Amino acid sequence: MSRILDQRILLLVISCLTSLQSTKVLSEWKKCADRECETVMSRVLATTDYLGPDCRYLNFKTGEEIMVYSKLSRKNEHLWTGSKGKDFGYFPKDAVKVEEVFITEEVEVLTKEADFFCLHGDKYTFE
Repeated sequence: MSRILDQRILLLVISCLTSLQSTKVLSEWKKCADRECETVMSRVLATTDYLGPDCRYLNFKTGEEIMVYSKLSRKNEHLWTGSKGKDFGYFPKDAVKVEEVFITEEVEVLTKEADFFCLHGDKYTFE
C-alpha cells in the first residue's frame, strides 16, 4: 500500500512541475507587425525537424511552411511564434529560413499572460 501511495505522490509532483513549466512567461516583450499581432510578418521554411518541450511550442518537419506572427524580444529573442495549418506555437528562429517578408516595420508590445497558455483543440489549458 505504501509503495502505491509513493508512486501516486511522485506522479502528482511530476504533474505539478509540468504544469508550472507550461505557464511560465517566456518573455515580457514581443515584436509584431501590428499592435494586436494579427498580421503575418513573414513566411518561413523549416530547415530541420523540431519537437518542442511542451504544448506551447509548434512541432514541424523539415520543409514545412510556417507563417510568423510575432518574435519574442529582449529576454528570448531566439523564439518566434507562428502557425502551420491549424497548429500554432513557439519555435526557435534557428530552425527556419525566411522565404518571404511581408512587413518592413516591427512594433514592440508587451506580452499577455494568455500568450503562454497551452491550446488544446478549441480550449485553452489554464494550469
